[in-house]
Amino acid sequence: MKKFTKLWNAVKIPLLAILCSLVAGGVIIAVTGSNPFKAYYALLQGGGLAPKSSYASYKSMLTDFMSYVNYFTPMIFAALAVAVALRAGLFNIGVSGQMLAAGFTASIVVGYSSLNAVLAKPLVVIIGLIVGGLVGALIGFLKYRFNINEVVSSIMLNYTFQYVISFFINTFFVDPVSRQSKEISAASRLTLMDTMVGNLKMDIPLGIILALLTVVAVWFLLEKTKLGYELKAVGYSRSAAKYAGIKVGRSMVLSMTISGALAGLAGVTYYLGYVGSIQPKVLISTGFDAIAVSLLGNNNPFGIVFSTILITLISKGSTYMKSAAGVDAEIASVITGIILLFSACNAYIKWKMERNRREKTNKTKEDK
Repeated sequence: MKKFTKLWNAVKIPLLAILCSLVAGGVIIAVTGSNPFKAYYALLQGGGLAPKSSYASYKSMLTDFMSYVNYFTPMIFAALAVAVALRAGLFNIGVSGQMLAAGFTASIVVGYSSLNAVLAKPLVVIIGLIVGGLVGALIGFLKYRFNINEVVSSIMLNYTFQYVISFFINTFFVDPVSRQSKEISAASRLTLMDTMVGNLKMDIPLGIILALLTVVAVWFLLEKTKLGYELKAVGYSRSAAKYAGIKVGRSMVLSMTISGALAGLAGVTYYLGYVGSIQPKVLISTGFDAIAVSLLGNNNPFGIVFSTILITLISKGSTYMKSAAGVDAEIASVITGIILLFSACNAYIKWKMERNRREKTNKTKEDK
């Protein structure tokens, strides 16, 4: 019973945020003259969670679902990156930049090489971990050594990576037709594209296996290890943690290093998995959307999996929602924003509910 109560207390606020955001989104859709129920069903169809009226050759609801899994795999890593940093009281808003740095480095080192798949795919993952971890460590070191706010340094690095990498792509690696970076080799790609399974042609994301294993590993790190306890203590109060003998600077640097490494995994599963190339001068929104995903998942690795499924479903299904229900795709961003707003009010809502509960209990005692 206690476990059920603890679980309910952990999920009731996120569920309330989801419910309120869907209701608010439904009202906005209705005001624009569309049917909110039809629009939400179209979101499910766009993500392969509901059948469409018709499909192209070699396609089905299963191929749509596998494409959706391929789409949300990087988001799991990105949201875990945000959660690990938040555990130590740090805000890693530079996840998108770290993804770009890791994806670009892995592309030029492995993606354009002639290595076979047995060597190339693991090497892509390792490079993503190392590059992302180094960028995260730099942000953590600047915070510890010079007290430079991690939000400022990570945003500046976002712009630095965006324009420096764009210069190198446009100068050395551009595809003259697509105007994006050259397509990476199939051997280095972390998604098996257009793979025939029976009479269906689908995308099979290899990164989803690593993502689910990483969820378990991060949960174990945060909840069952000394380091996880130290990160939590630093996040609650740095002065108290320092008084207790915890090396606060070391914990901050380690937290950002792990966060950056996870962002690096998000980068390689996105740029060398989902898309296969890099668009110059574009910083993808995954790293920013990951903030909403992490907050909605209560910064819990397992909660992040479910919040990832929801947030990416709204984003992935928005295109089909526009064509099937006539609802502008921007409505999906509005719904995501409302979810983020309610999730950000998590602490206030908890305090308000707890206060109401105490007042109700006290009133009951007085009546008796």
